[in-house]
Amino acid sequence: MQEIRKDISEGSITCRSLTEYYLKNIKSKAHLNAYVDVYEQEALATAEKVDAKIKAGTAGKLAGMVVGLKDVLCHKDHGLQASSNILKGFVSQFNGTAVERLIQEDAIIIGRQSCDEFAMGSSNENSAFGPVKNDIDNTRVPGGSSGGSAAAVQADTCLVSLGSDTGGSVRQPAAFCGIIGFKPTYSRISRYGLIAYASSFDSIGILARSIEDTALVLEVIAGNDEYDSTVSSKSVPDYTSQLQFTGKAKVCYLKESIESEGVSKEIREATQKKIDQLKKDGHTVEAVEFSLLDYILPAYYILTTAEASSNLSRFDGVKYGYRSNNGTDLESMYKKTRSEGFGKEVQKRIMLGTFVLSAGFYDAYYTKAQKVRRLIKEYTDKLLTEYDFMLLPTTTTTAFKIGDHESDPIAMYLADIFTVHANLAGIPAISIPNGNDSKGLPIGLQLMGKEFEEGKLLAFSKTLLK
Repeated sequence: MQEIRKDISEGSITCRSLTEYYLKNIKSKAHLNAYVDVYEQEALATAEKVDAKIKAGTAGKLAGMVVGLKDVLCHKDHGLQASSNILKGFVSQFNGTAVERLIQEDAIIIGRQSCDEFAMGSSNENSAFGPVKNDIDNTRVPGGSSGGSAAAVQADTCLVSLGSDTGGSVRQPAAFCGIIGFKPTYSRISRYGLIAYASSFDSIGILARSIEDTALVLEVIAGNDEYDSTVSSKSVPDYTSQLQFTGKAKVCYLKESIESEGVSKEIREATQKKIDQLKKDGHTVEAVEFSLLDYILPAYYILTTAEASSNLSRFDGVKYGYRSNNGTDLESMYKKTRSEGFGKEVQKRIMLGTFVLSAGFYDAYYTKAQKVRRLIKEYTDKLLTEYDFMLLPTTTTTAFKIGDHESDPIAMYLADIFTVHANLAGIPAISIPNGNDSKGLPIGLQLMGKEFEEGKLLAFSKTLLK
């Protein structure tokens, strides 16, 4: 963004020519299937308005930033589907808070991007619009659920994308695509206008190529909001001026993450190399054991599916979206609409969530998972009083091939093992590029920090990218 601003001020580019450049890239990269809808004429018209504002000296903080939106964010008078057939033809009636704040600061929104249906998945193969492809190798997935948004930034079709992160849905695709994926503290960004998957986990996240752009977007979209009672009222720091990390950090890493055979050898080696580099640079880096690691994934899937079962009950074909023509009465209309409109993965998670909330199993599963979540949060907060950051790989493997995990959902769910931790604990986390494997596929490194210390986390991440 700094280079773009410089070029605009020198007159070598305009917002319109920049938008044309991205639109041209979208067309040449159409085979990636990253976009559900491209706002070509609208983006060009907005770019011309922003150019006029720049000349008049009245442009906002994001003037010249071309942004894509994951298909779960409300954008007034634009389609919104959560990449699901059940919302076919639905048009948003309002702007979500994060989207509105982007527009107010003169960002140019170029289109909406495919995702796993209702943000449920780790590969972007669950989209009603078909799988999204990784730009490095088109036979491989871009990760999920914000796979379209990650592939769009990776392929240089926009500068930044807004995604959502419920259990790693911004960080995991960022790792697979070799870009930056950032999830803030839960409640740092308003969820108003974000289609809910699991309300106590969902965070709007940022996919970008630089820490500076990530900090700038966070600065604009974070903060109190009268439309979201769960959002934090803490003031928003000037993140862009906090990107110089001074002093030495105290970092812990999970022993299992570089010793487990479940993590690919090349990822373990890349992570160890980064640990060795940090030590060499004078930072304190120590291994810790996280005794609750085996319970993280089960607790996450029990709680998120329970919340999804409740949240997705509103999509029933009565007021909006798809309605089956095969129903003979009200009950059959509900059943047919939901079985025809929802994809298999979403149906599976709704059924699992309904099961763990049912009378005979509520205490055995849901209540127990809530207790485990509390223990995970307490232990994580305790670690982060002793250490500044937690370091671990973002994923256990690099991008796998499309269709590889189709018959093995457990393998797909295990792709989230290192990312769901931050959502259970509600803390900020970031995935940054950490080299490539022998096939040239990107490896991600994840850092987690203390609640509301996004500035510190971003600044330290920047030092690791040098």
